[in-house]
Amino acid sequence: MSYFAFGLGIGTQSSNDEWLEIYYNKPVINPSEALVSAVAATLGYEGGDAAIEICAEQLSDLEAAFLSVGSEDQAEVVEILKGTKQPLVVTILETDSEPATTAEVYLKLTLLSQRMVKPHGINLAGMFGLLPNVAWTNEGAVSLEDLPKRQLAARAQGKVLDVQSVDKFPKMTNYVVPAGIRVGDASRIRLGAHVGEGTTVMHEGFINFNAGTLGVSMVEGRISAGVVVGNGSDLGGGCSTMGTLSGGNNVVISVGENCLLGANAGLGIPLGDRCTIEAGLYVTGGSKVVVLDDKNNEVETVKASQLAGTSDLLFRRNSQNGRIEVKTNKSAIELNEELHKHN
Repeated sequence: MSYFAFGLGIGTQSSNDEWLEIYYNKPVINPSEALVSAVAATLGYEGGDAAIEICAEQLSDLEAAFLSVGSEDQAEVVEILKGTKQPLVVTILETDSEPATTAEVYLKLTLLSQRMVKPHGINLAGMFGLLPNVAWTNEGAVSLEDLPKRQLAARAQGKVLDVQSVDKFPKMTNYVVPAGIRVGDASRIRLGAHVGEGTTVMHEGFINFNAGTLGVSMVEGRISAGVVVGNGSDLGGGCSTMGTLSGGNNVVISVGENCLLGANAGLGIPLGDRCTIEAGLYVTGGSKVVVLDDKNNEVETVKASQLAGTSDLLFRRNSQNGRIEVKTNKSAIELNEELHKHN
């Protein structure tokens, strides 16, 4: 029998025993039947998608189960966790179905940031209702109900509980730091982001969950939820990509390979390979675009959505009449080799 994912997690619960967050150190995609069967015999798992809360006393039996099927990496995790007083959970996903618990959502977000699955490659339907709003502090996750008492307790000790954000999502780097990336401001990348090897995210760059880069890219702009950026593309400072979470937009926006979004540019259509949008120009699906031939003669006027996915295009604004024009892009961008070869 095949299984979709497995993870041994350690996390934080509120004073009401509700999960706030879960950290999976070594999640497994498509775990072997032997691994799941060994865990099932130890914890009484009977199939389906399940998040099984366990106590520290069960870790020795779980370690033996892992070793019996040759899962030394999982046994190593257990060895480190022995003696902990933090809440523990074993999450088994038989299928990639809609998540039903907070633990399942965190496992799926971790799989994305571990690059085990690509954006849009996993079922996250209904996840917002399973993620609580959490105060992310210098002492970890705190429920909003518990926050006033925790703040007071800190003050009583002459300290300040630093609330760094209030959000459903934590920053990715507290859970996953993928190999071969550089990040200027870690707070601007949410767990569930997919950051390709060789990508540099500058201080003003932002990557939302279920979105990101597939290879070497420079990100100085915003990658909204669901947006995927191809290898070799550059998102200039302050540029924006239109997500699918608000405004009724149900078109999946993407950026092809070797593209350039200029500073403060914006994208509201799927972009093919080797395309450029000049600085300051926001192209939405309904934008009227004048198509030019190689001699700059007007051919036709179309909605930008009709050009979705087309490669080798240069979008620009005519500085004399203000209209948006598009023509063949003869100078596809190349990322700075010196800048990226040391990632």
